Amino acid sequence: MTTLAGGLSGGEVAGLIVAVFWGVLVCFIGYVLVKLGKVVGETGKLVAGVTDQTVPLLGEVTTSVVHINTELERVDAITANVQTISTNVSALTGVFAATLGSPLIKVAAFSYGVRRAINEKNEADVRKRVKSEMKAEKKARKAAPKKAAQ
Repeated sequence: MTTLAGGLSGGEVAGLIVAVFWGVLVCFIGYVLVKLGKVVGETGKLVAGVTDQTVPLLGEVTTSVVHINTELERVDAITANVQTISTNVSALTGVFAATLGSPLIKVAAFSYGVRRAINEKNEADVRKRVKSEMKAEKKARKAAPKKAAQ
């Protein structure tokens, strides 16, 4: 057996190193476990706080959903009434168009035709007058040099 300077053999030094290593490892694991215990404790407090606040919040949400459902039922009733009114207005419009629409269209078409015929007659009269005036002016221009020559 070989002894080192302090009177320890090589196996004893190796055993001492291993013992120190295990001591450091046990201290490190103990430190990690203490920190992990604190984290678990804080997490438990957080979960308890969330639970304490979530339960009343869920009760409020349930109340809100009940009120919203009541309002939606009212909106459904209003929508049904509006749909009924729309159907009635559509039917009334159809009846109006069938009973009064056709005669009104005929009256409008007749009055348009009368106005157009009157306008065309007036235009024809104006054309005749303009044509006769132009002929008279032309005759007057031709007659003017003949009178001056005489």
